[in-house]
Amino acid sequence: MSKETYSFETEVGKLLDIVARSLYSHKEIFLRELISNASDACDRLRYAALTTPDLIEGGGEFKILLEADTEKRILSIADNGIGMNKDDLTETLGTIARSGTQAFVDQLAQDGSDEEKNLAMIGQFGVGFYSAFMVADKVEVLTRKAGDEKAWLWSSDGKGEYTIEESERGERGTTVKVFLREDEKEFIESERVRHIVKAHSDHIGIPIYLAEGDKEEKLNTASALWTRSKSEIKDEQYTEFYHHVSHNFDDPWLTIHNQVEGVLSYTNLLFIPSSRPFDLFNPERKLHVKLYVKRVFITDDSEGIIPGYLRFLRGVVDSEDLSLNISRETFQHDPKITKIRSGLIKRVLGELKKKADKSADEYKTFWENFGAVLKEGLYEDAANRDAILPLCRFHSTRGEGLVSLDEYIAAMKEGQEAIYTISGENLESIRQSPQLEGFKAKGIEVLLLDDSVDDFWVPSVGQYQEKPFKSVTQGGADLANIKDAEGKPKDDKKDQADDADVDALIAALKVALGDKVKDIRSSQRLTESAVCLVADEGDLDIRLEKMLRQHNQLQEGMASKRILEINPAHPTITRMAAFVKENSGAVDGLNEAALLLFDQARLLEGETIDDTAAFARRLSRVIEKGLG
Repeated sequence: MSKETYSFETEVGKLLDIVARSLYSHKEIFLRELISNASDACDRLRYAALTTPDLIEGGGEFKILLEADTEKRILSIADNGIGMNKDDLTETLGTIARSGTQAFVDQLAQDGSDEEKNLAMIGQFGVGFYSAFMVADKVEVLTRKAGDEKAWLWSSDGKGEYTIEESERGERGTTVKVFLREDEKEFIESERVRHIVKAHSDHIGIPIYLAEGDKEEKLNTASALWTRSKSEIKDEQYTEFYHHVSHNFDDPWLTIHNQVEGVLSYTNLLFIPSSRPFDLFNPERKLHVKLYVKRVFITDDSEGIIPGYLRFLRGVVDSEDLSLNISRETFQHDPKITKIRSGLIKRVLGELKKKADKSADEYKTFWENFGAVLKEGLYEDAANRDAILPLCRFHSTRGEGLVSLDEYIAAMKEGQEAIYTISGENLESIRQSPQLEGFKAKGIEVLLLDDSVDDFWVPSVGQYQEKPFKSVTQGGADLANIKDAEGKPKDDKKDQADDADVDALIAALKVALGDKVKDIRSSQRLTESAVCLVADEGDLDIRLEKMLRQHNQLQEGMASKRILEINPAHPTITRMAAFVKENSGAVDGLNEAALLLFDQARLLEGETIDDTAAFARRLSRVIEKGLG
């Protein structure tokens, strides 16, 4: 077969260029990444051989072999793992099949020479094999897939194209040849290679050898890190193992290592990253906890043992009691898996609680990265809801910091019976919502919810510590019995129109607006704005309905008309009330102003106006003529 030339995906080409420029002070990690890939290839073959033993015929002992050619400046990393065929090469080394890759590389390009920021972002994304181009003029990959007769040679200088051609390899596995640049000769020096392997890859369970002449020197301990006693493991070793299982560059925020013994025995070594992984909200995301049985890799599709709302976890779980030939079909329903899952959830939530109690500042870092994900558990996992709720933190009208639900309840006003919330697309717009005015005036704290999941878990949970959650954009405000800072109910009728005049105005507005609104009423929640829209008790919350509509998930008949609330103390409303009184309830001159008020309320909610031309004409006429 002749050599075929292909072009990298645009995103890959950009990524390679940025990696070469951004990681120049961290070059040694390329060897860590290539060794990690070789280890994964051996793990995958060992698992495949459980059901197809012929795949490892003639060589069941796995190893990784490093070899340096000092004259040609070539460092080779060879394994006898599962190998690749032509399609695997194209899919694995020619593309980055991840949603959002283009946005990622565009952001990197914008950051330019900011090495620290670029490193953090690349660490969130993980570049693996491509890190070799930090030190190489060219990279060759010679590989033969287990069970195949053909071998393939992949080659590229990392500048836009790669070639694939049929080749020869005596046994299964993969050899990566890194053709080092002139100024990177340090990576073919034996002592430098030994140091890198010891520092970054000692934890690898596959033995790593360095070939020198006819001798092969073993460089790593080659025992699974998670099987060792915690007292024997240094923080640096945990960190390097985290780098291995996550392919990230950051350090772990939290390490959870423990052994469970009893009817069901297993060991878990789990990490929470210190930065948010790039694919955290990618709909096609995978979980990143590997399952082993008796140190044999089984799967990295860990949905059965880790729920989606803990998908930020990285690490391994190793069981002594599961069957080595457990199938994907039985995996999801095995009672032992269910028990492991339950134990892991309890352990992780318990460790988060300890961290939250001991170090609020450190926990804030976790919450900013992963709080929106953890809250998915409130909606998806009712069994663990009571453990998740105390871990939740919220922005509120109290200030810029985060508040827990327990802190919120402790600070509730006398007469306050509910936990008040308001949701929106971002904190800035939420803070400006007119529905908050009455609550701010009385010093009543309101939780500000800006994550999409908030609109789903709040109605699902319903209450906390027997205090119901209540949206300030839904139903009555119930502020009359809540005492202000002086301990007295506030006189909300100061400077407002007489009740009779307000009632007359409301009657006139109902005629003017007709079925555009569900009802019109005087507001307790407004102190500065003239009007606002609220959902009736039992109707969908305003933001939730908007989200469902945007995603075409609002069923026919689910949309609800809103209640228009008016502020009796606002000058616009008092003048309108006076106009109705002076004109004996006539509404003809009120129509334009009523429609303007309604459109104003819709704009405040971020809604679009049905007829913008009519809105502009009404506004011009009111400005020109005034009422009457």
